[in-house]
Amino acid sequence: MKRREFLAASVAALLAPRLAFAQDAYRRLLILVELKGGNDGLNTVVPFADARYYSLRPRLALKRDEVLQLDERTGLHPALQPLLPLWQSGELAVVQGLGYPLPNLSHFRSIEIWDTASRSDQYLGDGWLGRAFAASPVPQAFAADGVSVGGADLGPLGGNGARAIALNDPESFLRQARLANPSGAKRNAALAHILKVESDIVQAASHLNGNTAFRTEFPRGAFGNAVRTAAQLAANPAGIAAIRLSLGGFDTHQNQPGPHARLLGELAAGIAALKSALAEIGRWDSTLLLTYAEFGRRPQENASMGTDHGTASAHFVAGGRVRGGLHGGLPQLADTDGGNLRFSVDFRSLYATVLERWWGLDAARTLGGRFAPIELLKQV
Repeated sequence: MKRREFLAASVAALLAPRLAFAQDAYRRLLILVELKGGNDGLNTVVPFADARYYSLRPRLALKRDEVLQLDERTGLHPALQPLLPLWQSGELAVVQGLGYPLPNLSHFRSIEIWDTASRSDQYLGDGWLGRAFAASPVPQAFAADGVSVGGADLGPLGGNGARAIALNDPESFLRQARLANPSGAKRNAALAHILKVESDIVQAASHLNGNTAFRTEFPRGAFGNAVRTAAQLAANPAGIAAIRLSLGGFDTHQNQPGPHARLLGELAAGIAALKSALAEIGRWDSTLLLTYAEFGRRPQENASMGTDHGTASAHFVAGGRVRGGLHGGLPQLADTDGGNLRFSVDFRSLYATVLERWWGLDAARTLGGRFAPIELLKQV
């Protein structure tokens, strides 16, 4: 054996166990739920013991006896009642104060920052999951690296290195894949993307048919249908590393109370149904669910009984291996940044938790720097 061949074989032998571990780790599913529009974290995870909360929101604040109390200072919006069993079983974590330095209050730019895990002054073309999958490939036998349910954009799954699919449901994807043609692709970005990766995934995607008969009763409506699709995808034996869902309508500039309660109720019912369905197929312990949004809302209510674009917010992490409880920092309503909340946890630390602690990957390589993981997970 020549020296060059020997060195190549030696390097391959050293890398093989790490690659095999990373690929096996992708059997641990990630489900992301985007709260489009920027969810009001203060009326989701309520600092009911802080008098400033009530002075800043004389009409919008939730009364102390209305909230679902988590501890002596913090409670959940009553519409989140379906999440209480997860909290009580220690399978729901609340991360408060998620944000980033020099926050941007534009919907488009801020969600781009969250999707790409960039600095506020940095523009990256690939999503953070797309980069992770390019650096540490998902097994080719998987049906796809990731699936974005409900819309054509791929968000964090975007990038040249990822085999990602955007679909409303598995049957719709299969129809699109069969009917795709170059002329149609010029007019349809979703079909163009399917064509781009067709040689890699169409064969495997034939396994995306949703034929699992769940006992779980899924919520009605668009988000309930997306949750049902996510459950079918999770049951797919071919494998999928990440699924992204979205729930829109959180840009609550006016008349917030009713719509916000409805949206949180949809979110909670959807997460509860996912837990039930995943437990049916034995996947709850191998699934990690995270919510995220482009930003939170300002602490002070506006004149239209709503809240305007803000900064740091609270988000949920759920799963059978989650270390439940409150994480991050309480909102400091007496020490704002020009009327906006200061962040206490960089959102890239949440991503580092997924990459390092859930999948065993090199988070710094994907995130462009070191971000300390949050102690959210039991040993996996």
